[in-house]
Amino acid sequence: MTRSRAQQPEVCGVTAAIDVIDGKWKTALLWLLESGPSRPGELRRKLPGLSEKVLTQALREMEADGLVHREVHDVLPLKTLYSLTGFGRELSEALAPLSDWGHRRLERLTDARSAS
Repeated sequence: MTRSRAQQPEVCGVTAAIDVIDGKWKTALLWLLESGPSRPGELRRKLPGLSEKVLTQALREMEADGLVHREVHDVLPLKTLYSLTGFGRELSEALAPLSDWGHRRLERLTDARSAS
């Protein structure tokens, strides 16, 4: 499903929610930003394998979706901070039960492998 299709009102709510967290890094970025504002460099250091280009793209999409706020401080060098918006915090809270379910699933998989 294309991003524009997932924004239409008749689409399932779960599809619309997944649209804003789709991608390899967005849920990890949400999780990191839960602990408070971060600079892009801090986020990259905490997520090995995340390129600057992909980080910038993900943060811009999340900003466009109203999940993160970008604040630029006019100092040299420029200091940019990203933080969750209220809407982003809501999403993070909504994802918590899904995260719990995922951890239980991983435990089951580990237990099944151990029993084999």
